[in-house]
Amino acid sequence: MTDGIDPTAAPSGAGCRECDELGGWWVHLRRCAQCGHIGCCDSSPAQHATAHFRATGHPLVRSFEPGEQWYWDYRTESLVDGPELPEPQHRPQDQPVPGPAGRVPADWRAHVH
Repeated sequence: MTDGIDPTAAPSGAGCRECDELGGWWVHLRRCAQCGHIGCCDSSPAQHATAHFRATGHPLVRSFEPGEQWYWDYRTESLVDGPELPEPQHRPQDQPVPGPAGRVPADWRAHVH
């Protein structure tokens, strides 16, 4: 592991771990580069990716969205470079944004940050 990145850590699932447990929904997904935790972004109502950083101190996330390969460093609040991580690289292609299907309220725009 190098500075908050464990290139062997697999994703914790296909969606935000806490939202799935609570029946919630998300806008976009982020993957902890240290442990693989999948959390929802700061636009999402619950902001679980940032909450995971605050609870664990794991400093880096990578986008878990198709076509996006950027890392974010919570310590410096900036984009950083990092290695490839284990598959899957992103949420399922058929998962809508926001998602998951069936849990997003009709007035979802009123709930985003």
